[in-house]
Amino acid sequence: MKKTIIINGIFVTVDEVAPLIRGCMVIEQDRIIYIGEQAPEPLEAYDEVINGHNRLYMPGLVNTHCHAAMSLLRGYGDDLALQIWLEEKMWPMEAKFSAKDVRWGTQLSILEMIKGGTTTFVDMYDHMDEVAQAVEQSGMRGCLTRGVIGLCPPEVQDAKLKEATAFARNWNGKADGRITTMMSPHAPYTCPPDYIERIVQAAHDLDLPIHTHMSETLREVLANEQQYGLRPVEHLEKLGVFTRPTLVAHGVHLTNEEISILAKYSVHVSHNPGSNLKLASGIARVQELQHAGVKVSLGTDSSASNNNLDMFEEMRLAALIHKGVSGDPLAVPAKEALRMATLTGAESLWLPDVGQLKAGMKADFIALDLDQPHLLPKTDFISHIVYSASAKDVIDVCVDGNWIVRGGACLTLDEERIKREFELCFEGLLG
Repeated sequence: MKKTIIINGIFVTVDEVAPLIRGCMVIEQDRIIYIGEQAPEPLEAYDEVINGHNRLYMPGLVNTHCHAAMSLLRGYGDDLALQIWLEEKMWPMEAKFSAKDVRWGTQLSILEMIKGGTTTFVDMYDHMDEVAQAVEQSGMRGCLTRGVIGLCPPEVQDAKLKEATAFARNWNGKADGRITTMMSPHAPYTCPPDYIERIVQAAHDLDLPIHTHMSETLREVLANEQQYGLRPVEHLEKLGVFTRPTLVAHGVHLTNEEISILAKYSVHVSHNPGSNLKLASGIARVQELQHAGVKVSLGTDSSASNNNLDMFEEMRLAALIHKGVSGDPLAVPAKEALRMATLTGAESLWLPDVGQLKAGMKADFIALDLDQPHLLPKTDFISHIVYSASAKDVIDVCVDGNWIVRGGACLTLDEERIKREFELCFEGLLG
């Protein structure tokens, strides 16, 4: 069993007791087995000794809401409201997507994510076998689900549900456990109530969580009230969605009563500040959700609505915008923003051994190059991560004890080929 030790490092653990450790970390197979100030054994006892000088080590980032293949639509429909953006720009182009388009669009996004320090992501899309294969090859961790839109004839609904169920069953636990799966009705406004109930039953049958978009825009909420007599939270509660472990994306427009319902059922919320700002969807009530006990993590959404997959940017936005709108500089402190992007993100995906640098946890971690003007002086490293750093500062990435990025270079994917094939796919979509 290979044992690696990193010495002379600075480790941001995201642990309440010891949030910062200067010293060393030992990795054996896929786990962290020690982290502390002094090496537990002579350096000769290790297969690999890494000098962590000028490196800041931290848990890998967890992106809890993404549509990776939509990188093909980056910059295609900007500065539009959500419904116009979806109905007039995104959906017509997405209807042209082939499995090959999804393959290369996803691989480009995975490349962007892992080189930027994201080690785990949620993906909701179509042609999900292509996504799973890309995750498996990349070495990163993925919580994957075939998103289902039910605005179609009954036979098409049946086919989609069958496909989603087969994908969830076949891929859950694959790639040495790095892939987990969920069931996903796309949203209350794209799935009829009886169809959502069928998806909930499938989630029960497979013992899997549910992921869905919810209360992203005020227009969506008002339309749900008009059509079903209920706002989305009560609507999904009535349909039994929250009887399964549930992760909802956005949750922007919520009342106090709705927040109480989410807390009652331990529903998790993926906060997507960059996408919500760009689409003018609004600003989620993160403080109120957290005070109610709701787990709030961070997601980028797609790079068609963001327009990047930089989780450092999401941390910074989460820490800044809630200060600005509340007038409270303590609204989302840097420490909390970092936890939202790491440990809370992992907890939101029901991954109990990811998101923290601690003995017994999975060896999913990244290293930032501290030898940068914008990361000096070496004062508050958590502040630097949230307010100063970016994806471009990531130099090393390890997942499950395996290096997938070293010295800024991806070791598992052919970057030049991905970029070339991606451009050909985009040209084909325009053709």
